[in-house]
Amino acid sequence: MRVSGSDLRLLQVFDAVVRNGGFAAAEPELNVGSSTISNHMAALEQRLGFTLCHRGRGGFRLTERGQAVWEASRQLDKALQDFTADVAAVRGELRGELRIGVLDAIWTDPANRLADVIAEFGRVAPQVRLVLGQERPQDMQQKVADGLYHCAIGSHRDRVEGIEYDALYEERHSLYCGRTHPEFGTPDDSLSDDVLAALPFVHRGYWREEDALRSVDWRVEATVYQIEPQMILIRSGRFIGLLPDHYARAAVAAGELRAIRPKEIGYVCTFELFSLSGRRTSDITAAFVETVRRVWRSGTVAAAA
Repeated sequence: MRVSGSDLRLLQVFDAVVRNGGFAAAEPELNVGSSTISNHMAALEQRLGFTLCHRGRGGFRLTERGQAVWEASRQLDKALQDFTADVAAVRGELRGELRIGVLDAIWTDPANRLADVIAEFGRVAPQVRLVLGQERPQDMQQKVADGLYHCAIGSHRDRVEGIEYDALYEERHSLYCGRTHPEFGTPDDSLSDDVLAALPFVHRGYWREEDALRSVDWRVEATVYQIEPQMILIRSGRFIGLLPDHYARAAVAAGELRAIRPKEIGYVCTFELFSLSGRRTSDITAAFVETVRRVWRSGTVAAAA
């Protein structure tokens, strides 16, 4: 299939339908009615030669082929964005899209200078459109390697080939329980490993740093994939769990959380900038990476040029 301009429009409609979960839900974004959207979808399916989705009383659902086409269309859109940026660079302009991956629950960390970086980058490249996506740690590096993100800031356990790593700062995690937890008022010296092993523990499904804390045989009774729902479960008083100290600080000050044996139980993870290594990156990405390095190295936001 040779992609034409009209095909790109049909794929844009398809993408909006998938992201919004149906024809009617995509109307506000596309600014057209369901009948027009239906005609566009029928035209795309005819062009491809197979069904992309099922719609009806059972709701909207992608077929297996439809899922594959949607993922390919997302890759195509990113490639077109990168092409636009490369052409602008030829003209000596920093113009286009920059896609950055980040983790959740980072804004409360004073060591995270991403807001300062973005402020400085706005002065360096004011015409670049930023897209920040929240990802799980184990997915982030591969998505940079695959080109879904131009770069990312996060932590990792295993390195991925083709990624360059710039260490930025460290984040400390400690064990916490909520104010209504039965052990909230128990002194640390009475909370032995055996006592902790008997308490319901909330586990991060992507997280393997607890391998370093195997002195406690955690009783995992809840699983989360982001830190915010983990905080909710810990504050419920039913579970204990590990949280970033900066994220828990306000709740500790308010008496809603307490740290358990913080000098003995916890871990430190290093946050790094992930960018492509060994192949040409866009001028936009190179400028952003340099801005990250400059801001973190200087400790202050660089003055406007």
